[in-house]
Amino acid sequence: MSPPNAENAQGGAPATSGEFAAIARIARRLPKPPEGEVWLGDDAAVLGPVAGHLVLSTDLAVAGVHGDLGLIGLDDFGWRAFAGAVSDLAAMGADPGRAVVAVAGPPSTDLDLLYEGLASCAEAHGCPIVGGDLSGSGASEALVVAVTVTGAVADGPPPVRRAGARAGDALFVTGPLGASAAGLRLLRSGAATGASPLVEAHRRPRARLAQGRLARIAGARAMVDVSDGLSADLGHMAEASGVGVALDEVPCVPGATLEEALGGGEDYELVVATADPDGLAAAFAAAGLDPPLRIGSCVADPAVRTLGGAPLTPAGWEHRFG
Repeated sequence: MSPPNAENAQGGAPATSGEFAAIARIARRLPKPPEGEVWLGDDAAVLGPVAGHLVLSTDLAVAGVHGDLGLIGLDDFGWRAFAGAVSDLAAMGADPGRAVVAVAGPPSTDLDLLYEGLASCAEAHGCPIVGGDLSGSGASEALVVAVTVTGAVADGPPPVRRAGARAGDALFVTGPLGASAAGLRLLRSGAATGASPLVEAHRRPRARLAQGRLARIAGARAMVDVSDGLSADLGHMAEASGVGVALDEVPCVPGATLEEALGGGEDYELVVATADPDGLAAAFAAAGLDPPLRIGSCVADPAVRTLGGAPLTPAGWEHRFG
């Protein structure tokens, strides 16, 4: 995100609209860097050294695909875009670092409102925004937000991947599922009233950073966040690990259906595979977190995908290309 100079291209009075004015407003909204780092205001951010493993992830959010702006605010869309990216750090058991945000949209985009949500989510997750870029989206008039986040694993075991699960491992989720999908259903039906926790779960989801870090330290063999739906994301873990999954039950939040829990996505709870379920539970209890919920086990046959002994119906979100 290039620095705005104080004057417009003609050298006159400070600009009050356009890209540079928007960047100046965004810079005032975001926090200042600590000593020794450079954030917004130069050609690139300069960050301090990272101990251990550097973890890097990026996520795209497209209006109409990743959020319906007829049902949620632009600030909610910004929050959701950031939460989806930082949740990937949680799935690796990483601590959050810094973020850069790129936005392309039509001239009518209310960048102040969008960044209100982005900045609020960044602050809530301890992952400050240090730079980025702005652009018009041309004839498409699409609003696209790209969030890139860094994280670090400096102590204990290395980052947890999807590929480490083994036959016999217990499977847990860090909380009940289906809240975001149920909230979207309420919004679409016009039945959302007051401060519905389901609607709030859709508008302002939270990444499970503390749970991911604790699960890594407690010896989790594999993890994935529930972004596309439990059925889909658990399938990604099973395929990467070369195992099957036998689920006993799927915990649903009050007001959500089993279908929403299996295929709704955007809950950002974590699925954890571990050979030490007691150690996992003890770590969560010691930290004062809600206990992880056991949902089943990994099995040796990679073809097995069951729930309560019956075939597990494939469900969840997948972008289509080609």
